[in-house]
Amino acid sequence: MKKILLTGGGTAGHVTPNIALIPSLKELNYEIKYIGSYDGIEKKLIEELGIPYKGISSGKFRRYMSLKNFSDPFRVLKGYKEAKKFIKEYKPDVLFSKGGFVSVPVVFACKKYKVPIIIHESDMTPGLANKLSIRHAKTVCHNFPETKNYLPEGKSLLTGSPIRAELMSGDKEAGLRFCGFDNSKPVIMVTGGSLGALALNKAVRNALPELLKDFQIVHLCGKGKIDESLKNTPSYVQFDYIKDEMKDLFAMADIIISRAGANAICEIQALCKPNILVPLPASASRGDQILNAKSFKKQGFSEVIDEETLTTELLISTVKNMYKNKDKYINAMKSSNMTDAVSTIVNLIEETVK
Repeated sequence: MKKILLTGGGTAGHVTPNIALIPSLKELNYEIKYIGSYDGIEKKLIEELGIPYKGISSGKFRRYMSLKNFSDPFRVLKGYKEAKKFIKEYKPDVLFSKGGFVSVPVVFACKKYKVPIIIHESDMTPGLANKLSIRHAKTVCHNFPETKNYLPEGKSLLTGSPIRAELMSGDKEAGLRFCGFDNSKPVIMVTGGSLGALALNKAVRNALPELLKDFQIVHLCGKGKIDESLKNTPSYVQFDYIKDEMKDLFAMADIIISRAGANAICEIQALCKPNILVPLPASASRGDQILNAKSFKKQGFSEVIDEETLTTELLISTVKNMYKNKDKYINAMKSSNMTDAVSTIVNLIEETVK
């Protein structure tokens, strides 16, 4: 039996692409094990699937001064020793790494035991953890054409992000019933990520009187961000967070307004949904969402509104123009070569294991 080791953690975005690969790997009769941190989000997500999980010590790599910069290298060294011991016993045929700080000691340990390494980079420019790991990788899969410029010659493969199969099997009618909507008007889905987006929430709510004339709106506004005063507004429904019904909401949506996290927008692109991106500003991130959004706009997949220039009027006009020209965006996404990342990456894994 072929053996694969998966790693990646710290945020859900470093785990869900790995989860998307698991059904196909099982079909091909792979033995699958996962290395993550002792108590990161990856532990819960992977153990729920019944995949054997090994926790190791993990430390963060920082570009800024912090007292933890003195203690974390020892945690990383401990994690490297734990990963080495596990890999020596398991003897995987290949490592697939989704990045995040926990992946670095795993990549280095696999390199020591000559295990072929495949890395996936979600953002346009590699994060620090992947930057440290890329030189040891045989192949680096990525979501954006521009990422190739940041990678060593001969290592890059444009794949897009692996999307969970269930997201592709949503039921529009089920989504409409869940939200209390009907087929009389098109639907806008607004999502600001699990934490919500205050500026986006405010702009959308200010635009409701105008937008609700022509659209129904489902608003995923983030934990604790529901506006009680709008609860009984016709054709408008709010949720703090949705999990199981997300596939049906995607199927129902005609336009999506979203932040520009790499995995979120790759799901939108795979589903060919016209979208307006409001990236997290550079003041609140390393600027990766801004680059992600620019790339999607350049490819004709999206319209982009910077948070600093986001106004109610601009949001309304962008929504109306997008709906009028929705086929242009749908056709651009359909013509991209990134609509089946799972098959592309699994084929790469198979070739690597041969």
